[in-house]
Amino acid sequence: MTPRCPEPDRPAAVDIPALRDPARLRSLADTGLKAAPDEAFDRFARLVGDLLEAPVALVCLVDADRQFFPGAVGLPEPWAGRRETPLHHSFCQHVVDIEIPLVLPDARLYPRVRRNLAIPELGVVAYAGVPLTDLDGRVLGSLCAIDRKPRAWTAPQLRTLTDLAAACSSELRLRIALDGAEEARRRAEEAHGRLELLSGLSETLAGTLDVDTAVHRLADAVVPLLADWAVVTLVDRAGKPRRATGVHRDPSRAAEVARFAHLVTTRVDPDSVTRTVLRTGQPTHGDADDAARGVGEPEMRALAGRLGFAAHLTVPVPAPGGAGVIGIISLVAGPDRRPFDDRDLRTAVEVGRRAGQAVGNSWMYGEQRHVAEVLQHSMLPRLPEYPAAELAARYQPVADRVEVGGDWYDAFVQPDGDLMVAIGDVAGHDIEAAATMGQLRNLVRGNAFGRTDPVHEQMNRLDATIAGLRIPTVATATLARLRPTPGGLSVTWCNAGHPPPLLVTADGAVHNLDGRHEPLLGLTRPFPRSSRTVLLDAGDTLLLYTDGLVERRDRPIDETLVELVDRLAGTATLPLHDLCDLLLHCPYPREDDLALLAVRPR
Repeated sequence: MTPRCPEPDRPAAVDIPALRDPARLRSLADTGLKAAPDEAFDRFARLVGDLLEAPVALVCLVDADRQFFPGAVGLPEPWAGRRETPLHHSFCQHVVDIEIPLVLPDARLYPRVRRNLAIPELGVVAYAGVPLTDLDGRVLGSLCAIDRKPRAWTAPQLRTLTDLAAACSSELRLRIALDGAEEARRRAEEAHGRLELLSGLSETLAGTLDVDTAVHRLADAVVPLLADWAVVTLVDRAGKPRRATGVHRDPSRAAEVARFAHLVTTRVDPDSVTRTVLRTGQPTHGDADDAARGVGEPEMRALAGRLGFAAHLTVPVPAPGGAGVIGIISLVAGPDRRPFDDRDLRTAVEVGRRAGQAVGNSWMYGEQRHVAEVLQHSMLPRLPEYPAAELAARYQPVADRVEVGGDWYDAFVQPDGDLMVAIGDVAGHDIEAAATMGQLRNLVRGNAFGRTDPVHEQMNRLDATIAGLRIPTVATATLARLRPTPGGLSVTWCNAGHPPPLLVTADGAVHNLDGRHEPLLGLTRPFPRSSRTVLLDAGDTLLLYTDGLVERRDRPIDETLVELVDRLAGTATLPLHDLCDLLLHCPYPREDDLALLAVRPR
């Protein structure tokens, strides 16, 4: 008898009682979701993939014998078409089991999952999954990010995944709550609108880090779906209303609702609905008489009457992490709208929670960006007063980043009356790059101050100092000495891998002071530097800049440098500060920090 070939080595089934919990399976069924694409959950998967830079992201729901993906991005075939796998291909079943996030930098090293078939057949190596829960806390599955190679998930990435999982869980809970309802067509349409609102709200609010923009988007999102008009109010650090935005379904009422919103920040009494919800953090609803209590301002009462005020629903905007209330959302129904009910309350509370996350992130970003800008500017010098020349400088960080960077400039007067100017860019955009930038700037000053040797020798010495002190950096820099001459300035400069200086002559012509291409500072082998000299006449302008002025991902730098030369043509008569401001203005988003230093003989 011919022996049978052995079956492939399949991992033994894992017995997880939670997968068979009847209450959990009923809740899962009540979502109405299947092994098919769902736009709302595909959106969550796309957000996870984009924000965590993960090649695979899944909204994964786990029943008794399989897992399925209403939201998925990056799955290989045939799984992308099937939208489901057996449990021996499932990591998410373990999230259901342990009920807490499962984070694996390299799954092949963990006994619980190292024989899971998802590793060889789906390419799962690094995994991070956060539970998706129903209203009673039962884990239905996970929102997970997957990489095909080992990966150390960072704390910010895991926070982002946790926030998105909370929003995704809210979406699941709404599906469950709406699944069994037998409503009229109007109710069904309203429910669909709510789902679209909530599924898109996180993405809508995540699209901006500006608080005012986020508040306007929020107000626009809830009118007219949830209310005839609405006011979103934010508080200051002392908990007092300071910023309010109103939106009415009738555009002709825009000025009146804006006036009402302004009065909310200045004219409401301590026992008003606004102050009560801010103080207690609890939602409330009532009719027009209820809302009128605590509002002694006749103008507000008159405005509310003209805008249409039959009932209100006011919910808090909680701070992320439950640290108090940062605002409220007041939804107002006119006389022709049905009264608010419990479903409206649940939806409004969820809208408030998501708004709190978005606004809190915007505030945190604003604070971090302010700190970064203050730190960056504190590390840049004040320009000296120099009789023979006028100086102007600018620094502009990238608009959507909060890190300090490595761009810098410097100018100082030598004991013999010469002017030294320098500009550079240290690789990186973090605190280490900024610290290295400060160190490098000080080295330039220390090596150059009081010395009369040529600038290329000073740059050679800087190379040697970086190597001798073992400073772990790679940087570009231009160092120049400016010496007064009859009628102008003699400029001698040395360039270490930096964009070339530009000369705008008094007659409006622009010259690219390119020369020998020399390597960056901080390379392992020393390189003999060279210098060049040019004369600046009265009215000429020397411009030093970092590559943020000309760098674009979609264009070669040679082309953008030509465009910069064209922009500078005919600018010789502009005041120096106006010239710098002109260069800061850009029709497209900048992709890197920018530093400018301009010198013009007097």
